[in-house]
Amino acid sequence: MVLCTKLLALGALALVHAQTTKCVKNVPLISDPASLVNPFIGTTKGGHVFPGATLPHGMVKVGMDTDSPGNHAGYDGDAQFNVTGFSQLHDSGTGGAVPLSNFKLFPFKQCSSFDKCRTSITGRKTLRKVLADGSPDDFASPGYFSTNLTNGIRVELTSTRRTAIHRYTFPAGTTEPRIAVDITNDGQRSSTNPVMSFDPNTAEVKGGASFAASFGPGRYSAFTCVTFKGVGYDLGAPVEYGAFLADFPVQGTTDILQLYYGKDFADFGKQELKGSFLGFIDELGALFTFKPAPGRGSTTILARVGVSLISSDQACANAEEEISDFDFDRVHRENRAQWNDLLGRFQVDTTGVDRETVRLFYSSVYRTHISPADYTGENPKWVSSEPYYDSFYCNWDTYRTLYPLMSLHDPVTFARIVRGMVDIQKNEGWLPECRGATAMHFIQGGSNADPILGEFFVKFGDHAAALGVSAEDLYNALLADAELQPPNWNLQGRQADIWKQLGYIPHDMFSPGGANTKQVSRTLEHAFNDFAISQVAKALGKDDDAKKYLQRAQNFNNVWNANVSVPGFPDISGMMQPRFANGTFNFTDPRHCSIHDPAQATCFLNAANRDGFYEGSPIIYSQYVPQDTAKLIELQGGNDKFVRRLDFIFAQEYFEATDEPSQQMPFMYHYANRPGLSTQRSRQVIAEFFNTSINGLPGNDDSGAMGSYAAFYLAGMYPLPATRQFLLSSPYFPQISFFNPAFNSTTTIRSRNFRGNPASGTGGQVFIQNVTVNGQPYKSNCYLDWDVFTSGSMVELTLTDDINVTCGGGRDALPPSVSTGGYD
Repeated sequence: MVLCTKLLALGALALVHAQTTKCVKNVPLISDPASLVNPFIGTTKGGHVFPGATLPHGMVKVGMDTDSPGNHAGYDGDAQFNVTGFSQLHDSGTGGAVPLSNFKLFPFKQCSSFDKCRTSITGRKTLRKVLADGSPDDFASPGYFSTNLTNGIRVELTSTRRTAIHRYTFPAGTTEPRIAVDITNDGQRSSTNPVMSFDPNTAEVKGGASFAASFGPGRYSAFTCVTFKGVGYDLGAPVEYGAFLADFPVQGTTDILQLYYGKDFADFGKQELKGSFLGFIDELGALFTFKPAPGRGSTTILARVGVSLISSDQACANAEEEISDFDFDRVHRENRAQWNDLLGRFQVDTTGVDRETVRLFYSSVYRTHISPADYTGENPKWVSSEPYYDSFYCNWDTYRTLYPLMSLHDPVTFARIVRGMVDIQKNEGWLPECRGATAMHFIQGGSNADPILGEFFVKFGDHAAALGVSAEDLYNALLADAELQPPNWNLQGRQADIWKQLGYIPHDMFSPGGANTKQVSRTLEHAFNDFAISQVAKALGKDDDAKKYLQRAQNFNNVWNANVSVPGFPDISGMMQPRFANGTFNFTDPRHCSIHDPAQATCFLNAANRDGFYEGSPIIYSQYVPQDTAKLIELQGGNDKFVRRLDFIFAQEYFEATDEPSQQMPFMYHYANRPGLSTQRSRQVIAEFFNTSINGLPGNDDSGAMGSYAAFYLAGMYPLPATRQFLLSSPYFPQISFFNPAFNSTTTIRSRNFRGNPASGTGGQVFIQNVTVNGQPYKSNCYLDWDVFTSGSMVELTLTDDINVTCGGGRDALPPSVSTGGYD
């Protein structure tokens, strides 16, 4: 069956696909791409991936919590770890302290009596059943998660944007099914000022608390509203009820104050005593015993859990608005449909491609839509009609690949995220950088929302108004980052004053507002940030500003020291280095923070770290100038020396797949007219570091940064944020299509002579000999302009096994750089 026939059978959106692809024959439609997603990739060994149920960018991320030391996303795929609950809020792929994991529910099959139920997070620990291969008896797909516990209880989870619904099936013979609602135990056990009450007739629980941010000094408040319903029978009022502290449920109590001061505590004293004595209550919640279903079969109880950052009443309203009918299967079905719509905008031909590669691609795309989270309507800080997104955690991780991937297929969500960022700037003064659940986190590189806004406007400037984005407000937000220094530039904005004065962040000036660290990497990031602003200014016709910020984009030159080389390798010379305010250079060993560092140092966030670099060695950062790789080649002695240096970095294992500044490195051979080497290096990276196992990531997923990174490599491209170019390699599929709703267009990349993908990433018929677009020879074999994707095009690649292919012979064959006039 041809692609168009299947598409026409699927409805209106599919018809658009069929019209824009001009009915490409013999490529079966992947109508249920959600079935190809493996949410468990990266759930062990530090990947910290969230495998539970969420909508694309949903606020609620309902999933299992375990007692693993690496339970940053709640879950761990190692069956040896116990289950501690099923909570409603998570992040995915983060570092720092454990974020969120709020409002855990937990089912009990039986306790000797109500007051003997071990309700504490330690007391209720339960293992999962284990399958024959040693893995836990867990299942997940987009919008759904289930597990079977060793006590015989089956747990199923799904969600809407702000509400979760749990389905607990107790085994036959259960006479006293019980469920605990934990108000205070987040991932850090950081709660203060808890509130909780419940209705003994309906078992509706309201509660909340203040919790610690995970990567910064702030706190946030969160609230919940939990209600229950029997499946196939009237659940009725709970048979037993009571509040608990740790392992001590007290039957008949209905709120915190009754629990502390007795069931008959007078109302008149509550408010006075609450602030004095109850600020630091830990391990607080409610426990209910429900009647079982009639007959001898199993008992199934639904728990609907609304969440809000404003109040428990709003959490109740969210739950009632989104899941008024308690219909688990409907919610699951509608959730999966949203995922299929989003994932289905990528269509691949799987002929000659192993299934695991297909699964890796769709799973990688899937993870790019877990964060940031749509908290619209849940911002307690100011009232606004604009969208509100949070859990960016952090832009430094995601600006390089996540948002450019969104440009290809999800501009509507991208526009909403941009609007939310601009609204944050209007109300707080600067664009957000690191942020989680309304709390500012420590920045990593500076104002890295700038290239995100730049990415949006450079690609969608002509459609910005239609997408609800004000060009004026967007540009003003960028100027605030570029020109105004905040009171605390460790949490937002930049060290702008000294940046404007010297053109770099000096190693020895301690201006008010933050710890003077990461000076070299901040300099490089600010240079790229200003490049992004220059491209927006150019698109807006602000020629003077475009020139000004393009000049500032070349400030990376100010920290280049030609006289530093790698010890033992004098030919690898010239490095980014820390510099004093008087213009002289300090010295950081080029091997610093690499596996070859004699001091075995790291460059993670640390206020006492004065080496000048963040999460990468000087060797890595000395390759990080995305806006002007041509200048880097000049500084490093020309094409041959540049290629030798890249080869040295890979051969000596300085390349760090977990470190975002390394992500472009495999593609940098393009700029030296050696794209075949880029193709091979990028494929070797996939072969070595990415797979579909539970430890199939090289490190943290970083809020989808690694997912988008792998997705681009598998699609045969690498993006240049805030530009109109994508570096081009060969896709892992004989054909891949991208549907973009903003343009109502589909662009297809088809490979002639496709012969599959070498398992090791080395060799094969994967190198691009020439490129045509809509049947006409294209100007380059090394990149595609954005125009190819806006109009809907057929890109055809002729593949060869000759690694010595070039970018072509025309003046525009090499990818653009600032120093060659590519962005004038």
